[in-house]
Amino acid sequence: MRLHRNLVFAVIDTLKAVFNENKYADKEIAKALKRDKRWGSRDRSFIAETTYDIVRWKRLYAEIAEVKEPFSRPNLFRLFAVWATLRGIELPDWKQLEDTPTRRIKGRFDELSQTRKFRESIPDWLDELAVKELGEEKWTKEIAALNLQAPVVLRTNTLKNNKKELRDSLFKENIETHTIKGYKDALELNERANVFSTEIFKKGAFEVQDASSQLVADFLEVEPGMRVVDTCAGAGGKSLHLAALMENKGQIIALDIYENKLKELKRRARRAGAHNIDTRTIENTKVVKKLYDTADRVLIDAPCSGLGVLSRNPDAKWKLQPEFLEKIRKTQAEILDRYSKILKDDGKMVYATCSILPSENQKQVEAFLQREAGKDFRLLNQKIVLAHESGYDGFYMALLEKSK
Repeated sequence: MRLHRNLVFAVIDTLKAVFNENKYADKEIAKALKRDKRWGSRDRSFIAETTYDIVRWKRLYAEIAEVKEPFSRPNLFRLFAVWATLRGIELPDWKQLEDTPTRRIKGRFDELSQTRKFRESIPDWLDELAVKELGEEKWTKEIAALNLQAPVVLRTNTLKNNKKELRDSLFKENIETHTIKGYKDALELNERANVFSTEIFKKGAFEVQDASSQLVADFLEVEPGMRVVDTCAGAGGKSLHLAALMENKGQIIALDIYENKLKELKRRARRAGAHNIDTRTIENTKVVKKLYDTADRVLIDAPCSGLGVLSRNPDAKWKLQPEFLEKIRKTQAEILDRYSKILKDDGKMVYATCSILPSENQKQVEAFLQREAGKDFRLLNQKIVLAHESGYDGFYMALLEKSK
């Protein structure tokens, strides 16, 4: 592979924003890709994947390069040199890459790879916490899986087409996919491609949604004609899936504290042809209280640490702090207590997170069932999805029923 100066400089600039200015990797990469309209798909892929790689392996590469944060520009080039050397890429004769100790880099890599926190590039506190919650063996396998590049998975929008029709349409646009056993509406791309530029995406034939995330709406056991409340809807990936499962019949009330996310949900719903979604911003407690005892189904896709989706958000492990985890667990408990009141008697509720930590998942549900707010509920089923077992995001979901 021949390295091009303008592409490498785009990577360095993006890393500076992510590491030193605490910006989000996905947003900074999107910004970087707009810098030069002449860049083709291969150029854009190089910038995105190289940036994500160096973000993912920051601790390991920094240890090998012997540099510390905040990274100066020469230090960022040293990180890049480590990345290139470990991939067997010949370094060009640029002054920024002079005197790269290639042999020493490989030796240090072999040495540091004996220790999990360096090999998997994770903060000490997170390594210790995950071992405590999951156990040594399970965590070792899980973090290795979460450091792999996430596959691109699509969810067929059954309001517009079926899985076979979608697969055929994508093939006509030179995008090959395969089905995934156990995921009824999912197609996985054989090779990464910009699916958002396809005509069928613009017509609403599919959404990009990880296979594990696609399990949640099904888990809620919705039926056409029901009243369903999606309490933490965000930009609406699961609301859209629920609309398709309900065949546009009945009502989905999508709640969120962020109005801009619900605006994005409205836009996506128009494209998907989902007509039964009513968005409501939670501006005060009255919005939620008005819904008490009215819903056949409630989905609580709770805010969480996001540790199950590190493969697609590798910068999260550097942004996450122990204090945030303590705070988010309290938030999860408050949300469960408050939003569970929306459910009618004999209704069903799903509590879900994209975390792999039992303290955010089954232990939250156990504690809820012991509290006053959960006294009328019983756990019907729960699903723990780990990345090293499924090949997709880490997820948790619990189905609860409210009795009279």
